[in-house]
Amino acid sequence: MANPKQNSSRDKAVHYNDPRIRTCFFPLPFRPPRLRHHIMTIDYLQKILTARVYDVAIESPLELAPTLSERMGNRIYFKREDMQSVFSFKLRGAYNKMANLPPAQMKRGVICASAGNHAQGVALSAARLGCRAVIVMPTTTPPVKIDAVKARGGEVVLFGDSYSDAYQHALTLEKKHKLTFVHPFDDPDVIAGQGTIAMEILRQHSGPIHAIFAAIGGGGLISGVAAYIKAVRPEIRIIGVQSTDSDAMARSVKAGRRVALADVGLFCDGTAVKLVGEETFRLTKKYVDEIIVVDTDAVCAAIKDVFQDTRSILEPSGALAVAGAKEYIERSRLTKKPIHDQTLVTIACGANMNFDRLRFVAERAEVGEAREAVFAVTIPEERGSFKRFCELIGPRNVTEFIYRINDEKEAHVFVGVQIANRDESRKITKNFEKHDFKTLDLTHDELAKQHIRHLVGGKSPLAHDELLYRFEFPERPGALMRFLDSMAPNWNISLFHYRSQGSDVGRILVGLQVPKKEMKAFRAFLDTLGYRHWDESENPAYKLFL
Repeated sequence: MANPKQNSSRDKAVHYNDPRIRTCFFPLPFRPPRLRHHIMTIDYLQKILTARVYDVAIESPLELAPTLSERMGNRIYFKREDMQSVFSFKLRGAYNKMANLPPAQMKRGVICASAGNHAQGVALSAARLGCRAVIVMPTTTPPVKIDAVKARGGEVVLFGDSYSDAYQHALTLEKKHKLTFVHPFDDPDVIAGQGTIAMEILRQHSGPIHAIFAAIGGGGLISGVAAYIKAVRPEIRIIGVQSTDSDAMARSVKAGRRVALADVGLFCDGTAVKLVGEETFRLTKKYVDEIIVVDTDAVCAAIKDVFQDTRSILEPSGALAVAGAKEYIERSRLTKKPIHDQTLVTIACGANMNFDRLRFVAERAEVGEAREAVFAVTIPEERGSFKRFCELIGPRNVTEFIYRINDEKEAHVFVGVQIANRDESRKITKNFEKHDFKTLDLTHDELAKQHIRHLVGGKSPLAHDELLYRFEFPERPGALMRFLDSMAPNWNISLFHYRSQGSDVGRILVGLQVPKKEMKAFRAFLDTLGYRHWDESENPAYKLFL
């Protein structure tokens, strides 16, 4: 006999007002034994089923990606949250939180700290509910994002150089003006609002689903999705995806406790979170099956994949789920029979892309999709060797070709070629070596991809005892000049390369001539600079071309 309490929970579903909730709930098989083991999830299940999101959110389409599906040997779907009015899923959680506030709190207004999608979600929700919304944003926020918040009625307060500064100031204003803080992820009502995405997915695709992929920043999205799916369809795998330089949740789950990152990468700025939420960590640890970490090149390739199937451009964080699904397919060998042709759902969670960033995405997408390989090849400086080298490249499309004579005996070639798969780069390397051309595969060398290809020219005879360092710093007006001002005046700069790529982080390559007696001061400078840096003095590409 079924548990009476479980029956009463089910009976309550009859009284839910939204007809979309009823059609979602009843066709699913009722599983009392399973639900007994998910007491905490039952609360979220009810919260999600009764969440108030459809005053502002649309039921976003679930679209098959035909081109990507055919290439990957599985059915890949995009859950198009980029089609929401604020171009991301964030308005769901923000509105649900605010719609459930007591009248007195609503009257006083709300506040949040955000430089992106959450800010727009809160501003739009406040406008719809008729309450005041104060949005604290860093002073470095691009004008396009500030204007978007103001256009939706938000009161913008600019404070500090970083999100952390803005967040602390928001907490101060919250107390001073008795406003209600709307957290971007670590709040049950916010989590429940994001969980309505899972409810829609199951209604839109009633057949078998192997896995659902979601980006993870602070964890609000995947917590809501996982809580709903594991209560209703626990056989579906829930897989989170993070970028390699913003993987706080992956590290936290592995450590069994919340781990705070010292710094985060800013390419996937929508998920650049140093410390995940307490509640989102609990739910992720309990219900998420796996977390996949992908690099920038993979994200760029995923943006291109989505564009080819939809002609829409996702922001980097919005494409994380697609990048993770591709990595999962290759890692799990889902392209091999008999387990190929699975159904995978990816949540395309945002499309607030800075237009200036597209150049960087286009450059890196080919590498991320393993469609471009980059090599450094040493050829004999003798008649006919250059032609022989070109013949070995064959009919492949050349993406870049830079030749520089080195001395009387040999010359160096920096060459990029289009390839069909990752194995092809290894075959090309072996073929060059077979014909006595010394070859370095630089496809995954950051120095080569970011700087060397723009600087090939040979080592200067004046650059003796040169140290070579890569630096990353927050990309904002005046940041480059401040970086230069921080350099000690006695250290001669022998090489400098900077190229704006429309990203939130600037990348600099610097050659420095530091006297041995000042090495201690130089190391102290690196320790106190506060910018990420890498010593590239022994990089083989540097030795060959610079």
